Amino acid sequence: MKAFTTQTRTELMLSLRNGEQLLVSIAIPLLLLVFFSLVDVLPLPDGVDKGVDFLAPGILALAVMSSAMVSLGIGTGFERQYKVLKRLGTTPLGRPRWVGAKIAMVLCLLVIQSIVLVGAAFALGWNPAGSPALAPVAMLLGAAAFAGIGLLMAGTLRGTLTLALANGLYLVLLLLGGMIIPFDNMPGPIGALGKLLPSGALSQVLQATLRADAPPAGTAWIVLALWAIAAPAAAIRFFRWE
Repeated sequence: MKAFTTQTRTELMLSLRNGEQLLVSIAIPLLLLVFFSLVDVLPLPDGVDKGVDFLAPGILALAVMSSAMVSLGIGTGFERQYKVLKRLGTTPLGRPRWVGAKIAMVLCLLVIQSIVLVGAAFALGWNPAGSPALAPVAMLLGAAAFAGIGLLMAGTLRGTLTLALANGLYLVLLLLGGMIIPFDNMPGPIGALGKLLPSGALSQVLQATLRADAPPAGTAWIVLALWAIAAPAAAIRFFRWE
């Protein structure tokens, strides 16, 4: 247990000290939330008067993607490339506890992100509604889906390629996931595709649980759950430690 706790603390400190990962996981979501809440340049769904009421759920979805896919995937990819994972298999920590420490690190990072972003949203006048108690469940499902994608890339590609692909995928999922631009303002086929992506499913669910008069997210829950099962399963199947 001591080795697991120590490794979790080390993983978290490395993430918080890494400038690029800190930028992606906290700085960019916070900047997008504040800027687009104060500057009226984005279209809003019908019935939404304040930008922050639409943006806050979407930015929380972005935070999940940032920590669970980008930070986890890039960090693990370079650890694998530099043979760190190979050496961990021969230490008392072992691979199972290493995986557990990575999961715990992502959860701790999500708590930190949520505190920062929710605090900023309240300062900007956010008034959450709906079923907020379901939001943590949605975020955990989203974390499982994105962590699976991140580990799938990290376990099959070189670290440099994982870095490029994770950042590129981050931008694509951000633009198509309904986090910043409502699906109703996208061309029909693009909006339909976005709703099938893990980012789109998570943003729909968080909108439904945190915003008044948001469309119901029954189908989005199903899509999100499927991603939360399929992506980790693929990572387990194809991940290579060396």
